[in-house]
Amino acid sequence: MTKAMLAALVILFACSALHAQDVQPTCKNCPGTYIPSEEIQAYAKRAVATKVIDQQVRAVDIGKSNVDIGLVYRGKLEAPAPDAVAEHDQVSEVYHVIDGSATLVTGPDIVGKKRRPADNEAVKMLNGPGNNAASIRNGVSHQLKAGDVMIIPAGTGHWFTKIDDHITYVMVRIDPDKVTPHKDEAASKADLAGGGRGGANR
Repeated sequence: MTKAMLAALVILFACSALHAQDVQPTCKNCPGTYIPSEEIQAYAKRAVATKVIDQQVRAVDIGKSNVDIGLVYRGKLEAPAPDAVAEHDQVSEVYHVIDGSATLVTGPDIVGKKRRPADNEAVKMLNGPGNNAASIRNGVSHQLKAGDVMIIPAGTGHWFTKIDDHITYVMVRIDPDKVTPHKDEAASKADLAGGGRGGANR
């Protein structure tokens, strides 16, 4: 190796190290967000009492994205409801099942697509624009139970085709386009104290 090549490599490594040091946090000085179990349980109790399915607990700006936490409770389902497939254009979802069991079908090829209206409560408050549909062509069936985690990318249809008795899950929504409104701890407490539904039947 010539001296010139060696010198060039040293300069390259030095520039790479300096560039790596210039990287800044995407959410500089942002606080962490703590949600106690008691708050999640309060939403779960309200879901059972009021029959509301999907409730937003928090919606937090983390710099390049929003991250939202919801509580979803679904009652017994013996057969799929009409147009019950959901698909969200910009928001991905992660389910962590905490109670119950169900069959969930997922896939990108949705059949009989119908656009959700812009004034739909779920569109405005929970998961942004998207579609409902009649079914999923070549969908994959998942048997969900307590402790399971399910990741549903934006644009992927998801469809509960059977719920044995009920299913309760914590919902994590990843919202890089920030289409969901923010909800902090104070807003969550006010929502619960005021008896508002805080969510949507979707």
